[in-house]
Amino acid sequence: QVQLAESGGGLVQAGGSLKLSCAASIRGFSSYAMGWFRQTPRNERDFVATISPSGDRTAYADSVKGRFTISRDNAKNTVYLQMNSLKPEDTSVYYCAATPRLLGRDRYNYDYWGQGTQVTVSS
Repeated sequence: QVQLAESGGGLVQAGGSLKLSCAASIRGFSSYAMGWFRQTPRNERDFVATISPSGDRTAYADSVKGRFTISRDNAKNTVYLQMNSLKPEDTSVYYCAATPRLLGRDRYNYDYWGQGTQVTVSS
């Protein structure tokens, strides 16, 4: 049974930082690409960042490029999202997701999802 558990969300002032973690209970974690998404007001999940199984390739949404960094530790079955220079518009529920296929921006490419963690950025 696959489980993804996000943590690290919270309330932070604009300009501050947070680091999200996603602990994965997946057999063969190191063969999965991982992604971070966030909920929109229309209840859709927007792409934030993705990382390849080995961690050698990453991709980011334009809105977070240069501020957010995705990384992973395959020995710990964990993926991270370091968020710096946070803005009020980054406020959302953040989800991690896993796919046995290639890394990508399309939420439909991901088979497994966590429950999400709330990030609130005050102005």
